[in-house]
Amino acid sequence: MLEINNLHVKLEEEDKVILKGVNLKIGAGEVHAIMGPNGSGKSTLSYVLSGKGGYEVTDGSAILEGAELLDMEPEDRAAAGLFLAFQYPVEIPGVGNMTFLRTAVNAQRKARGEDELSAADFLKIVRAKAKALKIDAEMMKRPVNVGFSGGEKKRNEILQMAMLEPKMCILDETDSGLDVDAMKLVSEGVNALRDAGRSFLVITHYQRLLDHIKPDFVHIMADGRIIKTGGPELALEVENNGYADILAEVV
Repeated sequence: MLEINNLHVKLEEEDKVILKGVNLKIGAGEVHAIMGPNGSGKSTLSYVLSGKGGYEVTDGSAILEGAELLDMEPEDRAAAGLFLAFQYPVEIPGVGNMTFLRTAVNAQRKARGEDELSAADFLKIVRAKAKALKIDAEMMKRPVNVGFSGGEKKRNEILQMAMLEPKMCILDETDSGLDVDAMKLVSEGVNALRDAGRSFLVITHYQRLLDHIKPDFVHIMADGRIIKTGGPELALEVENNGYADILAEVV
């Protein structure tokens, strides 16, 4: 699904190197988690894959289903099946949630050569998916994320993901700022989307999210590289002992 080879990235303005040779392969239907100390490059990896500005790729590649992501505009990456759930979803005043969702879904359908959804078909689908995520009708009428709590913003992003049905989902610290109930709801929404044709890259600091979203592989990132890979037990090791032992082992 996604193959990252020797990815080197620096900040454009500061000439500061952040990613120093990231290698990662994610197969179709797999869930991979990335953990690591602050400043290790986890969020930068998600931004570079999605096409956020301000970063310069100096070496390496990122191939999504045979196509080079790094050559595409952000909207083309989205149409190709990439989705990024932000750590801090932004508010978009003046743009209704339903309008935003329908426009996004139909733009991607059009880019893939599919028929756009009619208003009636869209409403039927979005109401069913919103109900499953416990998003009420009033929330759907409001501008995107405006006045939403942290948990509502994250649930709204999972709703976006459910509507867009991407192939490669990147969750950048989705658990940030969530209480236990909100995290459980968000995790249930993610788990409902797991299937053989969809992969996930979950970036997190905490084992508690991985109690709900069970990963197939856990990677530890430090100083711009993935330094260790293992199964779910690796996340438990970090939870119990921190990163010091793993960092010392690699050194």
